[in-house]
Amino acid sequence: MNSTIPPSGILQHQQLENQANQLCHIASQNLQHGNLNDAQSQLERALQLFPDHALSNALLGKVLHLQGKPDNARAAFDRAIAAMPVAWGPRFEKAQFLEEIGETRAAALAWRTGLQYMPEPQRNDPQISPLVQRAMAADKRDSDALYEHLRTATDALSHSESSASLRRFNHCLDITSGRRAFITARPIMVAFPELPAISFFDRADFAWAKDVEAHTDRILGELQEISRHDAEGFTPYVKTAAGNDAGQFGTLDRNDDWSAYFLWNQGLRNAEHCERCPETEAATALAPQIHIAKRAPAVFFSMLKPHTEIPPHNGATNARLTVHLPLIIPEHCALQVGDEIRQWKPGELMIFDDTIRHAAWNRSDQRRVVLIFDIWNPLLTPLEQQLVARTIESMVEYYQGANELGEL
Repeated sequence: MNSTIPPSGILQHQQLENQANQLCHIASQNLQHGNLNDAQSQLERALQLFPDHALSNALLGKVLHLQGKPDNARAAFDRAIAAMPVAWGPRFEKAQFLEEIGETRAAALAWRTGLQYMPEPQRNDPQISPLVQRAMAADKRDSDALYEHLRTATDALSHSESSASLRRFNHCLDITSGRRAFITARPIMVAFPELPAISFFDRADFAWAKDVEAHTDRILGELQEISRHDAEGFTPYVKTAAGNDAGQFGTLDRNDDWSAYFLWNQGLRNAEHCERCPETEAATALAPQIHIAKRAPAVFFSMLKPHTEIPPHNGATNARLTVHLPLIIPEHCALQVGDEIRQWKPGELMIFDDTIRHAAWNRSDQRRVVLIFDIWNPLLTPLEQQLVARTIESMVEYYQGANELGEL
């Protein structure tokens, strides 16, 4: 068996780090027993051998703090963080120090940053759970205080404005103060840059929306007819191709708890279904539908049976938006896009970017049905729409329609 011997410089580096680790371990034991001077001496020796030893610097900060030397302690904690910028431990140590000397706002920043760098398994470790809970509580207190501070600072500019005009800024304030996460789009196949990640679009911004909504009663009538006379036309929405992993949709794969009645699917018109639903086809034609060979449009009734949930997932491309026309909406049904949850309202279009992580559920005892179709993202130019369409068609050609391409 061949092995590569590290250069002598690397070996020496490892030896010095090992010696520093040993001294640090001894110092930690002395610190636990209150032998501050011995601990300090050992940590200083460790740092002479290995100046960038993060744990030695962090422990030295604790020793110096207990010795009543806050400035020296702060410098030691900062050296520990500089040595390991993405480690949560030194930041938590500094946070505790800052809390104890009364600098609660700076401590909250240290707690927050440490939480951001902490891996999920360690967050869930019962042994350090009390420390994690302390960090989260400090972060929450600070976020609430910061929010009130920022709200007061901006009130003079915003107090006379309408809630609609302040909607985006209020969201910004929630994110800035840590009350909400910053949610962005994550297209899984075709990502178009410089398009804002907007969870829900305002239907009033689409001139065709009212015309589509005006067809709601007639569309509902057609839905009721096919439910009575062509119920077998509803087929499972998730049908994973052979050899592919259903993944997060595993429980819904080939399961009619989530089913669809397609008028158009993968760019192909189902003549029989469209003949049963002429008003529905005509209504969706009023919208700027996407036409891509072997991929779009897609127009279908989507039915969720009682107590069915669609798990969080991301769509294929932010070059399009998804449109829902709610038809049968019992209570306890909702759509979540990012961190925003909305209830469908019969007859009111819901337009959203499905490349932002989203989920839906029907927690009622009745079925939920919405009509779904896609439109171009209105922020694309006509030329960009053509180029995206040709790009997707070319991907299908290139991969010869391989199932792994997904929906595109």
